[in-house]
Formats: sequence, C-alpha cells, structure tokens
Amino acid sequence: MAGRAMSRLARALQQQQQGVARVLGGTTAQAQQQEASGEGLGVRGLRGLALLGAAGTGLLGLAGVAYADEAEHGLAAPQYPWSHNGVLSGYDHASIRRGHQVFQQVCAACHSASLVAYRDLIGVAYTEDEVKCLAAEVEIEDGPNDEGEMYSRPGKPSDHFQNPYPNEQAARFANGGAYPPDLSLITKARHDGQNYVFALLLGYREPPAGVSVREGLHYNPYFPGGAIAMPKMLTDGGVEYEDGTPATESQMAKDVVTFLSWAAEPEMDERKLAGAKWIFVLSLALVQAAYYKRFRWSPIKSRKLVFDVVN
Repeated sequence: MAGRAMSRLARALQQQQQGVARVLGGTTAQAQQQEASGEGLGVRGLRGLALLGAAGTGLLGLAGVAYADEAEHGLAAPQYPWSHNGVLSGYDHASIRRGHQVFQQVCAACHSASLVAYRDLIGVAYTEDEVKCLAAEVEIEDGPNDEGEMYSRPGKPSDHFQNPYPNEQAARFANGGAYPPDLSLITKARHDGQNYVFALLLGYREPPAGVSVREGLHYNPYFPGGAIAMPKMLTDGGVEYEDGTPATESQMAKDVVTFLSWAAEPEMDERKLAGAKWIFVLSLALVQAAYYKRFRWSPIKSRKLVFDVVN
C-alpha cells in the first residue's frame, strides 16, 4: 500500500511538472512570437523611414540640379505673344521703325549689326530720302584713295551699320573684358531668341539673398550664370519716339526686339506670302487631280473588255 501511494504521488508530481512546463513553454513561444512580430514591425518601420529619406534626398537632389541648371544656363524666358509669329501675320513696320530708333540711340553705342545695310530699311521703316539722310549722318572710313591713304566720307544707303569699335581688343577694353556680340542674327543665335532678348532686357534686378555678383557685373537671372557685364540700358522715357508713342521700358524692349527679329529674318513676310500662294495653287491642283481621277481615269481603269470569239 505504501509503495502504491508513493507511486501515485510521484506520478502526480511528474504530471504537475509537465503541466507547468507546457504553460511556461506556451508563454515563452508566445513571447518569442510577439518579439519576432515586434521586430518585423520595427524592421518595416525602419525600411519605410529609409525609403522616405531616400525619396526626400532624391527630391532635394533634383531641386538642386534644377537650380544649378537655371544658374548655369539662365532662367527660361516666358512665351510672349508676338504679333508677327502667326501664320498669316507680318511684321509691325511702325514697331520696326521705333525699334531702329532705340537701336541707334541705345544699343549702337556698344553693339554692331554688320549684316544690315541702310538700304534694307527702304520700304520697311523709312522712305528712300529718309534712308539717305540717315546714312549721311554717319562717317564711314573708306579707301585707300589715289595716294594710298584711308579717308572719311558721309555714309551711303549701300553702307552697312558700323561697328562702334575698331577691333575686338578695343571692344573688350572698353567693356571690362566682355565682348558685345553683333546683333544682326541675335534672335536666331539664341535659344527662343525673341523671348530671350525681351526677358533679358527687362530682367535686371537686385540679387537674392546669398547670391553675390562681383564688381562690374549685374544680376540678371535670364543670362547664363546670372551675371552679365551689360548694365540696364532701358529706362522709361529714355527715347523720344517720333510718332508720340509712350517710351516705356517694356515698349522700347518690344520695339527693339521686333527690329532685331526683322534684321535676322527680313524675308519672313515674303516667305509667308509665297507659302500662302503655293498652298492655294497646290490646292487647286489637288482638286483638279481628284476630279480627273474620279471622272476621267476611273471609268477607263474599271472598264472591262469582253472578246466573244465566234467559231
């Protein structure tokens, strides 16, 4: 009896220990599972933060690249509604005349337009007599004469606009090392030329905080690099127009850009007119060809010949 009682007691203690072990094992597994789940959530959170950080860094990098590109190549010029850009529209000849006046009184002090002759203005902005008077006001160095010497003479309509400097070195010396470009083809030599020149003329302003411009240069965000040697040249009332148009800064910029656009493409009006004529003539030819194809050639093409051979 005593042996059986001891066996039962030992068996009960063993079962109790196994139960405690099961409870402890379940608790430990649950704790490990929760710990693993928490660790997974932590890893996921860290991954999310890493992705957000990478995205933010990328956006900041793109913004920095865009800012650096604008600083290097200049701010993109807005698109302005030029009246002569239409398919069937031409130059504003009154604006060309005013623009030539601005060029002569403001731009010609530093810039040349060597591809433009005075006679090109006849019938565009001036009469022949007016062009002769304009050309005669300019002293042209010509020669050599019979004695082998150069001499000065009044200008003629066949003469081209003169360069204000005798050579490039003199131009650079007078402008602090910068060389004023020839403006004959400036609206074609620059990307988005008309809008660029117009925005450049009106784009002078004080440099923003953190931007320094060395002495002798002027801040203009539309110029590549943001610093240009040419100072602000257009001011309200700087030119007195012959036709009484108010000479505001924007009006003068618009007129001189129109003049420079004409100087770069003086044949534009004739080209558009020739294109309209060709389109009209080819349209008539197309109608005639369609009529011939439908009513003349189509019956011949679709005709069938049947040979009935009688034996």
